[in-house]
Amino acid sequence: MARRAQPLGAGPGIGAAACLAALILGTLAAVAWRAEAGGGLTAADWAAVRFTALQAALSASLSVALAIPVARALARRRFAGRRALIALLGVPFILPVIVAVLGLLQVFGRAGWVSEALGLFGLPPVRIYGLHGVVLAHVFLNLPLATRLILQGWQEVPAERFRLAAQLGFGPWAMLRLIEVPMLRQVVPGALAVVFAICLTSFAVALTLGGGPRATTIELAIYQSFRFDFDLGRAALLSGLQIVLTTGAAVVALRLARGTGFGAGLDRPVQRWDGRGAPARAGDAAWIGGTALFLILPLAAIAASGLAGFAGLPPAVWRAAAVSLAVAGVSTGLLLLMALPMAGAVALGRYGLIEVAGLLGLAASPLVIGTGLFILLRPYTDPTALALPVTALVNAVMALPFALRILVPRASEVVERHGRLALSLGMGRGAFLRLVFLPRMRAQIGFAAGLAMALSMGDLGVIALFAGAETATLPLQVYRLMGAYRMEAAAGAALLLLALSVGSFWILDRGGRWHAEA
Repeated sequence: MARRAQPLGAGPGIGAAACLAALILGTLAAVAWRAEAGGGLTAADWAAVRFTALQAALSASLSVALAIPVARALARRRFAGRRALIALLGVPFILPVIVAVLGLLQVFGRAGWVSEALGLFGLPPVRIYGLHGVVLAHVFLNLPLATRLILQGWQEVPAERFRLAAQLGFGPWAMLRLIEVPMLRQVVPGALAVVFAICLTSFAVALTLGGGPRATTIELAIYQSFRFDFDLGRAALLSGLQIVLTTGAAVVALRLARGTGFGAGLDRPVQRWDGRGAPARAGDAAWIGGTALFLILPLAAIAASGLAGFAGLPPAVWRAAAVSLAVAGVSTGLLLLMALPMAGAVALGRYGLIEVAGLLGLAASPLVIGTGLFILLRPYTDPTALALPVTALVNAVMALPFALRILVPRASEVVERHGRLALSLGMGRGAFLRLVFLPRMRAQIGFAAGLAMALSMGDLGVIALFAGAETATLPLQVYRLMGAYRMEAAAGAALLLLALSVGSFWILDRGGRWHAEA
């Protein structure tokens, strides 16, 4: 394969993968080197490690436990608005975390809607800060993801199995024992591992809802070591622990996510004959309605309070919005410069190290990479002066694994379908790239670019490490307004951030699909 003429060159993809690996491994090596100079971890640091594992385990368990009945209800019910609800399940993935936190505060906070309703009955308000607040936010952000993963498992069960179960007169318990439980045994462990890995590296949730030393995660401890103690050795040791935890969780997630399948079918539409009784219909409706309400209420709270504070936004918010758009635009450009050559090289059969390099972003959190970059840059320049370029670069690296999952299947299909014909016509690599490859990748490029833009717009990670007093992206500005108890302005800025994130995703995704090959 390597000696045959190819419609694309693998060199750019290999070079991009090498640069990416050098960046990530170099920063991790810098962290490991600096950790040798550290004075060891304190009892508070080990408490942060225990809290990180505890909140991630609780968040993953609750998210998946709630997702199972929701996915089951969606799998066996057809109703008006079902597609819209399933699409809504994808919104929290691109929702800026700081916006989600602010919405949850307005619904479940001490002065929130739920607390006001409890006060009518003489009950105390909800306490959202601490472990329960962190878990609540993680469930809000990850319940939709877990539901989509488990729903996919139900959709992969061949329709013939349900047809045979109906012919044999299976009751609810027989269906559960013989079809649903075996499927869940394959899907649920992978979903648990994925959500656990995501919750391990959550920074903005712990920063805003942690509520004190007892609710400190590893990433928050790294941030505190930088911003308050400037103890690089301690930060490096904590980063090393973070790498071990996230790498282990990522490996488990990848292993468990590979199911063995449920047998082949005839690709018929799935029809369900179970759950037709009134109690089953009422139960499914309750799970679907409760989940929709849980997801919509915080967004509605942001819209309601944000509109009131939108008109009086201070100039600093608009400057931060411009900065966020610029950083997200640069980050998206960097992502495409890395992802497209790597996807092309993988499509040619250059798997192995290129795919491994693309997944390295899952093994290290943004704060760990930021720690390494700070250590590498500090001897030569002031790292705070490079806060925005570093933020754009790290955001691109973090979005790369998702972009490759979007681009690689389509790139492989384009090369397989059109590569030989292009070579037989004497089409050079540049012409093939310009006339065949990129036009037929437009939809996937638009989707990947929109996803990267939205994720970068909402990021509150590296910028919190590097930013000085005069530098702020929009998520950081929202956090500063919340810290100053200017909640109306914070809500208005959060609404602006939500509009920019979702709007940029929609524009790029829609633009990619415009006149693109289906």
